[in-house]
Amino acid sequence: MRSDAAVLTAGLLGTAAAAKPDPNTLPLPPMGFNNWARFMTAINESIFVDAAAAMSTNGLLAAGYNRINLDDAWSTSKRNATGSMVWDTTKFPQGMPWLTEHLKSKGFVPGIYSDAGTLSCAADYPGTLGHEDQDLHDFYEWGFEYLKLDGCYVDDYAKVYGGWIDRMAKFNEGKTSGRVVFSNSAPAYFASDDDSLSGWYTTMMQAAAGGQLARHSWDIATYSSDPAWSSVMGNYGFNVRTTRFQQPGFFNDPDFIIADHPGLTLDEKRSQFALWASFSAPLIISADIPNLTDDELAFLTNRDLVAVNQDPLVQQASLVSRDDQWDVLTKSLVNGDRLLTVLNKGNAAADLAVSWARIGVRPDSGATLHVRDLWTGETRSVQASEGGLTASQVPSHGTAVLRISGDKLNVVPTGLILNTQSMKCLTDSASGAATWATCNAADGQTWTVDQSGRVSSLLNSGSCLGSKDGVVATSKGSCRSTWWFPVSGNVIHKKSGLCLQENKDASISAAKCGTVTDEQVFGVPVGVGIDYS
Repeated sequence: MRSDAAVLTAGLLGTAAAAKPDPNTLPLPPMGFNNWARFMTAINESIFVDAAAAMSTNGLLAAGYNRINLDDAWSTSKRNATGSMVWDTTKFPQGMPWLTEHLKSKGFVPGIYSDAGTLSCAADYPGTLGHEDQDLHDFYEWGFEYLKLDGCYVDDYAKVYGGWIDRMAKFNEGKTSGRVVFSNSAPAYFASDDDSLSGWYTTMMQAAAGGQLARHSWDIATYSSDPAWSSVMGNYGFNVRTTRFQQPGFFNDPDFIIADHPGLTLDEKRSQFALWASFSAPLIISADIPNLTDDELAFLTNRDLVAVNQDPLVQQASLVSRDDQWDVLTKSLVNGDRLLTVLNKGNAAADLAVSWARIGVRPDSGATLHVRDLWTGETRSVQASEGGLTASQVPSHGTAVLRISGDKLNVVPTGLILNTQSMKCLTDSASGAATWATCNAADGQTWTVDQSGRVSSLLNSGSCLGSKDGVVATSKGSCRSTWWFPVSGNVIHKKSGLCLQENKDASISAAKCGTVTDEQVFGVPVGVGIDYS
């Protein structure tokens, strides 16, 4: 289907948008260590040498944490006579080539930080602007294979980062090994609670067109800053908006795992890890690695959760229901299993029952399913006739994670259709009249999408979402209506070419398609076929 909607993003992002991430550069989310959230600019050689030594013996390297990345403040304040950046010999007395070779000899892949602007974010150190090719060459020659590119002191983000996306694609072209992973921080500079997210949407689309990961929201809380839980939840809140961008070779990055932050309870630390694992997000720890506690190491090396994070399908778990206390997320795994992640945002431990339909599975009536608790490692058998699962005694700010397996799960993409600016849910009613409402975990807010693009709510499962003369509603007669889901976030009625829209009065309509306008950008159930063309 091609109409005006087909060119929503044409010309929007420049030549970089024509590219697609190469899954061969980074097929799975990166795992490792970065110094920033724990040590900030108090950087020195021993932090990385000691981290590598500890990770080699405490189980982190064996669990897959094989990257060690330097962050800001590693250089001197001036370039040398040839224009190259210079490492600070007081902080790094043996030099960068020595450090990268040492890390590689221990089984790690080294990474480095720079900034796309005139200065780094710590302000005393040079950025790459005007020296891009030279700096990339130097970093690679020093032995680094990962570049986190921050966005302080940048004027034209689209031009500067578009240039970097093209540059990195050309640099990696033809390499069978030693490709440099590109971590793009531009979207974080457009993350805002302001009235419009149009700039953020545009920048995320550019980032997803190339490179391997994009940091999309504010810096996670540093070790000395508080409150840490609200910081974790803030970045989590942006990540649930980004499901459509994730694809093989590109990962949405909600920032570091702050495993030893004193402002988090153990349940909150475990929740951050479980949520990031469910997202197949980067697992980059920023903590004092040699002094992690046994409890912290236990969740960081949880084999079942790491396996979910590193699942080759790399789906990002998406919301299937939400209210004031509970977020329920699901995704599929490469072997056909289904993941259920339940976050208790409330102030007391509680139970939550979740139906099979809400989980996105339709097991045969006589089927036996197997449910593994990924925290305890215990697996139990559940009959399909039980109707669903209960996440029991989930702690305050805690997270239950259950992996469901069986011969005939019959998975259907299921979840919220969520306006990612207003965060309101598309809501069906018994009469079929649809509107936008505060998310309240009602069956009228959980939708399924079949392979042809028919959309139905759990409340009216025999009816479909349709559009006629701009009016959007559900009815049995609408089951010939199908919808298209481009990466722009528009939900487009295939026959009319009109876009689903949230109007200012919370009513719903199908209107002429805009380009990343707040009222037309939606999150949709994970597993829906997103059109990246």
